[in-house]
Amino acid sequence: MVQPSSANGGEQATGPRPIEIALLISVFVVAACGLLYELAAGALASYVLGDSVLQFSTIIGTYLFAMGVGSWLSRYFERQLPAHFLRIELLVALVGGLLPATLFLANAYTPGAFRFLLYGMVLMVGTLVGLEIPLVMRILKRNVALKDLVSQVLTFDYLGALAVSMAFPLLLVPHLGLIRTGLLFGVMNAAVALWAVWLFRHELRRLKAHLAACVMVLGILLAALAGAEHITSFAEDKFYQDRIVFTSASPYQRIVVTQGRAGHRLYLNGNLQFSQSDEYRYHEALVHPAMAAHGAPKRVAVLGGGDGMAVREVLKYPSVESVTLVELDPAMTQIFSQNPALARLNDHALQNPKVKIVNTDAFGWLQQGADTFDVIVVDFPDPTNFSIGKLYTNSFYALLDKRLAASGYAVVQTTSPLVARQSFWTVVQTMESVGLQTAPYHAHVPSFGEWGYVVASRRPWRMPEALPDGLRFLSRPSLPLLFDFPLDMARVPAEVNRLSNQALVHTYEREWGKVVAH
Repeated sequence: MVQPSSANGGEQATGPRPIEIALLISVFVVAACGLLYELAAGALASYVLGDSVLQFSTIIGTYLFAMGVGSWLSRYFERQLPAHFLRIELLVALVGGLLPATLFLANAYTPGAFRFLLYGMVLMVGTLVGLEIPLVMRILKRNVALKDLVSQVLTFDYLGALAVSMAFPLLLVPHLGLIRTGLLFGVMNAAVALWAVWLFRHELRRLKAHLAACVMVLGILLAALAGAEHITSFAEDKFYQDRIVFTSASPYQRIVVTQGRAGHRLYLNGNLQFSQSDEYRYHEALVHPAMAAHGAPKRVAVLGGGDGMAVREVLKYPSVESVTLVELDPAMTQIFSQNPALARLNDHALQNPKVKIVNTDAFGWLQQGADTFDVIVVDFPDPTNFSIGKLYTNSFYALLDKRLAASGYAVVQTTSPLVARQSFWTVVQTMESVGLQTAPYHAHVPSFGEWGYVVASRRPWRMPEALPDGLRFLSRPSLPLLFDFPLDMARVPAEVNRLSNQALVHTYEREWGKVVAH
C-alpha cells in the first residue's frame, strides 16, 4: 500500500498511481543500463589491457566512486527535478550507449588514449547514474512514504542489476556483441527519457525542446545501432590491418580471423594465436617431442587448442586410437570444424572419428575424470589473467600428473624464454614442485619469436628414435638443438606458481609490459 507523504499524515491511498509504477519501472531500466555500461567497460578493459581481475576491480571501484560523487551532487538539484532527470537520462543514454563503440575505435586509432578515455567515460557514466536514483527518489517522495519509497526503489534497482548480470555473458555479448549491446541499452535509456517527457508533460516548461532532445539522442543511437557492423569492421580493420574474414563474440572471448599475405591469422581478444605462414613450426614443436618419445601413444588428450592444429599433429601417429580435445569455448571448436577455410588448416582433424570434443573447463575436467592418457598436450593461452593463470599452478599440474599413464608424457607451451625468461622458468619450477621431471626446450616461430615448451613426466624424457614423415620443421638431427639454452635464456631462480599467489601472472605482466613499453 502506498501512503501519501503529507504534513499531517494524510489518508492511506488504495494503491500506487500509474506515474509511480512508471517511475519504478524506470528505476529497473536505469539500474540495468548502468550495470551494463560498467560490465562493458570491464570486458573491454580486460580484452585490451589484460588481467581481467585487475581491470574489473578498478572499473567497478571507479564506477562506484563516481556514483557516490553523483549522489553527493544531487543535493544541488532543487527545482524542476523531472527536467533534470530527463536531461541526465539522455546524457547517460548517449555516453553509456556509445561507450563500447568509442573505446573500440580509440583502441584501433589512438591506442595511447584508450586508458584515459576508458576511465573518463566510466567516471562520467557513474556520476550520471549516481545522480539518477536520488532524483527519482525525490520525485517519488511527493507521493510515497519514505519506508515504502526506499524499499521499492532499491528492490527495482537490484532486480535490474540481477537481470543484466545474468543476461550480459549468456545472451547479450554472444548474440549481439559489445557494440550492439551498448547501443541497445542506450536506446533503452533514451526511451525512458522519452517516457519521462510524457509522464511530466504538465510540469516541463520547455516541452518541445525536451522532446526534440529525446528524438535527437534516439536518432543518433538508432543510426549507430543500424551501422554497428560497419563500426566494428571500421575499428577492427584498422587494428588488425589484414582483411577480416570471420568474427565472433563468445561468452569467453572475442574471436577474429584475418587473411593477408601470411595467410590466415587467429586473434583471441586481440592477441595473436597463430599465423598460417609459420604455425606448423609452433605445433610441430609442441606435439612431436612428447609424442615421438613415447613411441606408440594410444590415448591422447589435448587441453586448449580449439583450433585443431595440435590435434592435426597428434593424428599423424598411426598408434593413436582416441584423442580427447578439452576446449572451454564451443565457438572455437565449432568454427574450426565447420568453416571450410579454417577446417582445411587443421586437415579437418576435428571431424576425425577418433576425436572426441569436450567443451568444458580443463581444470574441472581433470578433477572430475579418472581416465589416464599416454600423452597430454597443454596448449593454453599465455597467463595474462588469473582465470588463465590457474591453469599454470602447482594445483593444476598435480591434477595433470594424476591423469598421466605411468609411462606418459605431458607437454606445455610456456611463453617466450627470451622475452619472459622469469615466467618461463616459473612454469618449469612449478611443474617440478609436484614431483614431475621436466625437459624444457624452445623453438623459433617468426610470428612470436623464440618460444618455449616443457615436457614433463614421472620418467626422464628420452630422445625419440624417429619422427613422423612429412614434417616441415622438425627433424631427428635438429631436435636436440631445441633443448640447448643459450646464456640469455638459461635457467634463473623462480618461485612456485600457486592458486593462492598467482605469482606467474604478475611476473608475466611485468616482463611483457617492458616489451610493450619499448
